[in-house]
Order: sequence, then C-alpha cells, then structure tokens
Amino acid sequence: MTSNVTIARVYAEANVHKPREYWDYEVHTISWGDIETYELVKKLGRGKYSEVFEGVKLPNNDKCVIKILKPVKKKKIKREIKILENLKGGTNIITLLDVVKDPISRTPALVFEYVNNQDFKTLYQTLSDYDIRYYLYELLKALNFCHSQGIMHRDVKPHNVMIDHQKRELRLIDWGLAEFYHQRQDYNVRVASRYFKGPELLVDFQYYDYSLDMWSLGTFVC
Repeated sequence: MTSNVTIARVYAEANVHKPREYWDYEVHTISWGDIETYELVKKLGRGKYSEVFEGVKLPNNDKCVIKILKPVKKKKIKREIKILENLKGGTNIITLLDVVKDPISRTPALVFEYVNNQDFKTLYQTLSDYDIRYYLYELLKALNFCHSQGIMHRDVKPHNVMIDHQKRELRLIDWGLAEFYHQRQDYNVRVASRYFKGPELLVDFQYYDYSLDMWSLGTFVC
C-alpha cells in the first residue's frame, strides 16, 4: 500500500512547521460566547449537519448568520471551530465571530459575518465573462490561502460560495468537512457532494490532498 501513497505537490509540509496545537483539534478548548447576545430573524437554509439562520447581535441589531449544528460527534465540532479560528482573517474566508451553546439543549451554534448573498442559480445567469473570471480568481485566492495553511476544504461547490455582487465580495463557507493535511495520512472518502467529488473519492483512494478541492472547483466552473 505504501507504494500507492502520494504527497501533495504544494504545501505538503504546511502543518509540519506548525505547533501541534494548531492542528490537533481534539485537545482544543472552545471559548463559548453568550447566546443571549443573539436573536434569530429568519431561516436561510438547512444541510445534512446544520440549520442556518439570519440573526442579529444585540443591542445594535448588527446582522449575522447563525449556524445551529445538528447532533454530531464533539470531535467534528471541534475540528470545524479550530479550522475556522485558524483561517480567521484569511483571503475571502468566511469570518467566525462567535461560538455559543443553548444552555438547555446544549446545542452548539456558530456565528458568522453576514453576506448579502444572491442564490447562485439566479446570479450566475446574470454574470458577464469578466464577472465570472473575477469571482473565479477570488475563489482561487480563498483556496490558495486555506491550502497554504495546511487545510483542505473538501466540499467546494456553488452552494458554499457566497457572493455579494453589489460589493463584489466572495466568501468561501461551510468548513464542516474541512480537514488538516498531513503527508501519508489516509482520509475519509465520504466527503464532498455528489456532482463535485474528485476521482480519488470515487475509487476509494484515501491518500488524497488539496487537489481534491481543485477538481471540485473545476466541475462547477464547467
């Protein structure tokens, strides 16, 4: 099996040179915020692992997005939070503002910056050739940043790319399937979404790398 293991062509040692606490999310301690600071306004959508709402932060009613997580392993929650904290401030990466927990149900929720996004099925039909190339470049910058930090997104698709066309801003969202890249580590192949899966996943090849994200990007650009 060793002979079949491949190593990333770029950023292969990104995590080698970082302290263990950067990538060892299982020992990460979550800093919980005050849930009473936020109010839900309306539901924006739902996914396999979460429900997403538009919200406001009191007392100024600043808009935000609140992602309420469905019951999953604590390790998965820690991984998403740690990755978002590591990527905070990165080029075109959605900003995690806070992490809160319902005092009764103990359900965790992630609070993000608000993006005035337009549904991609509507927006994409209105984009010019220049617009398409512009946003593609912005998305490539986001992927290059996370890869340079030793992180694979593993769920790149139109649904996870928020675009505020008025401001010409793009954000890469939903880091719930993201993972740290380590050389010669085998990974779960049950990631990404049906039409955007790289060939490695389809043949159960577990030693994939950042290039998985690039394949997914190519599928929806086409």
